[in-house]
Amino acid sequence: MGGVPPAPHTIHSYEPLVMPGLLQTPAYAEAVIGETNPDITAEQAANRLEVRLRRQHRAHHPARPFRLWVVLDESALHRTVGTADVMCEQLEHLERISAQPHITVQILPHAAGAHPGLSGQFSILTFSDNDAGVVYLERFTSDLYLEKPADRQPYHFMYDYLQAQALAPEQSRRFIRDTIRIHKRTS
Repeated sequence: MGGVPPAPHTIHSYEPLVMPGLLQTPAYAEAVIGETNPDITAEQAANRLEVRLRRQHRAHHPARPFRLWVVLDESALHRTVGTADVMCEQLEHLERISAQPHITVQILPHAAGAHPGLSGQFSILTFSDNDAGVVYLERFTSDLYLEKPADRQPYHFMYDYLQAQALAPEQSRRFIRDTIRIHKRTS
């Protein structure tokens, strides 16, 4: 019985290196796709961009937005994807969108030191308030969904730890604004 899977109620995401796909501007998304997949054709890149933008549109639909909580490592703010202008646009978008009531962005500063999130990106998708969720791991050639409680639990603990170590949402927005100024000096 295929069909469209249910939309998540909440996504908790940790990203160490790049902006989460759901929060990327078109220019940033195009640069990420092109720069991380140098051997794909222009048509394949355009298809991936279209899919990403369609996913964003569904995720941010005003009639049914879901709760998105992102912990973003400071490295993702400083890593230039595309050009300095693309980064400024992306960071300005991140600052604006993080002020929406259903989206929370926290920056995990380098000063937090080594932490469990150094092992890589992950997201926890829940489909109702009492759902334990599914852990989603996006990798270069394939994706992985962890559904067993023993596999999911370490990611829940890790996310709680990362969230506690990250800056508060308003401090994070100030941090993003400061990083925009740094990128503007290099453009």
